[in-house]
Amino acid sequence: MTVSIRFLGAAGTVTGSKYLVEHEGQSLMVDCGLFQGYKQLRLRNREPLPVLPNHIGAVLLTHAHLDHTGYLPLLAKEGFHGKVWATEATRDLAAILLPDSGHIQEADADFANRHGFSKHTPALPLYTEADAMRCLKQIRTVAMGRPFEPVPGWQATFFGAGHILGAASVLLEVGGRRIVFSGDLGRPDDVLMLPPAPPPAADTVVIESTYGNREHPIDDVFAELGPALQRCAARGGTAVVPAFAVGRAQALLHAIAGLKARGELPHGLPIYLDSPMAIHTTGLYGRHMGEHRLDASQVQAMESVAKMTRTTDESKAIAMQHGPKVILSASGMATGGRVLHHLAKYLGDHRNVIVLTGYQAPGTRGATLAAGGKTLRMHGQDLPVRAEIVQLTAASAHADANQLLAWLRSMPSAPQRVFVTHGDPDASDQLRHRIECELKWPALVPEHGSTWPA
Repeated sequence: MTVSIRFLGAAGTVTGSKYLVEHEGQSLMVDCGLFQGYKQLRLRNREPLPVLPNHIGAVLLTHAHLDHTGYLPLLAKEGFHGKVWATEATRDLAAILLPDSGHIQEADADFANRHGFSKHTPALPLYTEADAMRCLKQIRTVAMGRPFEPVPGWQATFFGAGHILGAASVLLEVGGRRIVFSGDLGRPDDVLMLPPAPPPAADTVVIESTYGNREHPIDDVFAELGPALQRCAARGGTAVVPAFAVGRAQALLHAIAGLKARGELPHGLPIYLDSPMAIHTTGLYGRHMGEHRLDASQVQAMESVAKMTRTTDESKAIAMQHGPKVILSASGMATGGRVLHHLAKYLGDHRNVIVLTGYQAPGTRGATLAAGGKTLRMHGQDLPVRAEIVQLTAASAHADANQLLAWLRSMPSAPQRVFVTHGDPDASDQLRHRIECELKWPALVPEHGSTWPA
């Protein structure tokens, strides 16, 4: 019986990663992500999976971002009782991200019900904070490079992917087949994370393509971020920086600490990290030394450069601070969280700047701002956009097209097939084309819900 892969997410889109591998009546899922962005994608989160959750033997997590883990509480709530395998740092991050996701969903549903702008009565969260806490008990950790048996007779091995703390690619060996899942690959020159490890030999590769049609600029995040914050401070404005709480926020803190140390930003410019999740994540870098590029003094500088605002009252008090300031707050695509309240306050003033810090998925508020939208819809209202909008291109934690190809080239031998996933249609297709033309390997972009032999 052949080994098959069913693409239940991240096929034709950059979100909702879920790959179901099946062989001789057994199955496991590689990643278990939420769909984000366009409404028609988000609605998929409420559709039943084409497999019963209690028929899935295990879940392997490549890393902790919600588009790879955020469906896990719902899967467990609906009957998945197996083990969830992850690196230790991914487990630590999931313990921050998943309960926060449940809390935000509960808060958003409550807000919608109180203000009457939900089309559903009542608005209900996909899962609660309590659901997320329960599913964390199913996570088992395993070290990079150490083979393990997620289901009887199957072997898996994690190896470093860069990207964020704990991020891994996966080698899965089953039914005589070797399958590599790239997960999200980091950049060889990332300011925080170590470069991705070269992939082992495999019959089949599933590779992400977030930046499959683009190359990163030569400038680093210091060169891009510094001038934007300098301009804003000179105008007496406020910089609002929607930042992913895991990875991006820490890279920006590291950059701001460096800019202040160089004298390129005023030493007294107030910096606020207004995200409990990002605050908790920042604390993990000291616990996972050796898994990133920073030494102890750099970790200390990253942790001390900003005032950490943990409570709602502390967050609200930021607005009372007059004069120039910088607010880093989640979420990175302005899909929810405290950053929405800061955007609502500061979007309408030309002295302010909104700094977008990486890829903005289509359909998100961040994508609207990046595209030059004159209004932004939040909490049932269309707010005017008068602030300067800056989109950083050097802050991405994803490998670009050339770096993805270089990673594939480093394989010891050519695979029989490459599946190109986790990208917008143009990005995935351009990477597919380059793999076929430059590497001469068979490659295809699978459709959502399709099943292919591995």
